[in-house]
Amino acid sequence: MRRAALPVTALAAALALAGCGSGQGSGEPELSVSATYMPQPVAADMAAGFLTVTNKGGEQDELTSVSSDIGRVTMHSTSGGTMAERTSFAVPAHGRLVFRSGGNHLMFEQLKQKPRQGQTVKVRLGFARSGPLTVEMPVRSATYNPSTGH
Repeated sequence: MRRAALPVTALAAALALAGCGSGQGSGEPELSVSATYMPQPVAADMAAGFLTVTNKGGEQDELTSVSSDIGRVTMHSTSGGTMAERTSFAVPAHGRLVFRSGGNHLMFEQLKQKPRQGQTVKVRLGFARSGPLTVEMPVRSATYNPSTGH
């Protein structure tokens, strides 16, 4: 009888260990987008956009494209006062990718029309692993600063 108990115990332990990696934010990326906004542009053909992508999942993803019907959209990083166009940004597991004034940001170029305060701009985000997300980006005043809530 002792011999039968050992394989059953080993099988139960193996099944318990296999379950340890699932659930609780592990596995596939779980993406959401918040804090979207575009300051009303001062130029007729160019604007900036900001947002936060949050990943509650246990695997990293990558933002690989951004598009909008209002014009061409590119992604940029800013480091030491120098801006550089990027083709992708990592969205870390259990982390965030932040696009904010003075840092990483979206550039809307060759605008078909100048967005005005009170309007919204649809933006489609493409990812390496997850499906695309479409978000509404409200157009705020040109001096809007999210840390002050204006």
